[in-house]
Amino acid sequence: MSFFKRKIPQLFWNQLRNVSSTRTTKHVLKISDLSQKELRDVLTFATVIKKNPKDYATSLKDKTLLMLFEKPSLRTRVSFETGMTQMGGHGIFYSIADSPLGQKETFGDTGQVLSRYCDVVMARVKNRRDVRELAKHSTIPVINALDDWAHPCQMLADLLTIAEYKGGVDKLSQIRMCYLGDCHNNVTYDLMRSACVLGFHLNVCGPVNAGNGKEHNVDDEVLEECKDICKQYHKSTDLNKWLTITDKPEVALRDNIDVIYTDSWMSYGVDPKDKEKRMRTFMPYQVDTPKLKMAKPNCIFMNCLPAIRGMEQAADVIDGPQSVVFDQAENRLHGQKALLFYLVHGHMDVKRLSK
Repeated sequence: MSFFKRKIPQLFWNQLRNVSSTRTTKHVLKISDLSQKELRDVLTFATVIKKNPKDYATSLKDKTLLMLFEKPSLRTRVSFETGMTQMGGHGIFYSIADSPLGQKETFGDTGQVLSRYCDVVMARVKNRRDVRELAKHSTIPVINALDDWAHPCQMLADLLTIAEYKGGVDKLSQIRMCYLGDCHNNVTYDLMRSACVLGFHLNVCGPVNAGNGKEHNVDDEVLEECKDICKQYHKSTDLNKWLTITDKPEVALRDNIDVIYTDSWMSYGVDPKDKEKRMRTFMPYQVDTPKLKMAKPNCIFMNCLPAIRGMEQAADVIDGPQSVVFDQAENRLHGQKALLFYLVHGHMDVKRLSK
């Protein structure tokens, strides 16, 4: 074999490795991994893409998203795969339920291999350690599509929906939200981070006090994270300005609430044997019509789905006129398209793609 055939490919790959190692790669593992400006910009950009989808039909041309699933999800797979298709790219589904990350090979090896195949990786996993390790060793963006600690893609959909109903992205800092249900929850934690990043007030309400142990309490580490976020963006560590945690729905709902939010009591991974116990524990926090009437007349009801009528919410609430759950589900698509564009291109200006 000639010198050219033997040496040039190796020189090329060495140069590529050097470029990749010096490039700053943006990962989104929790909503606070986006700065306040980035979060507002992604949400604003999502509204533009939603209104003008054809303008972005080739914006991810020849780009590939690998979707790693340890936990199943209808909305996550369909929204990500559809989003890539609508923007001219390609999404690959790969189940890691039977082949967990970090077992057959190291996270380092997996991250390096995927970084050479794909442009971005999305992972929906049981444990935050796994997605963090994957991101640590990847030179392409990694998106957390859910773990036990955060759900940033859901936050983009939620905040986009609230902005649509409550005056726009610039008005998000003025809303008051109440979350009712399990406070020891990935959605709860990212809602808390969202409130602290954007500056709106969130009342977190569930069985958090004595008699229930710490099974449903907010994790202390999340509270410390929120203090750090508030210090960064609002120059204060007084969480009471942005967060209230209580076990009393009448307290959580008394403050001119704009948004009531709940989540499944039987999330993936919860033992079905615990259903009756969890229903007894959470029933005081079910979103029913009396609770909805305690909020503002134009309050919207949200649930990230899937939902079970008669559990976390009454049927007349989720099927009623104040429910926006299907707008919320649709906005997974638009929020993720904006995020994918930003992570792949490093900006949010489609006109720059042709330059």
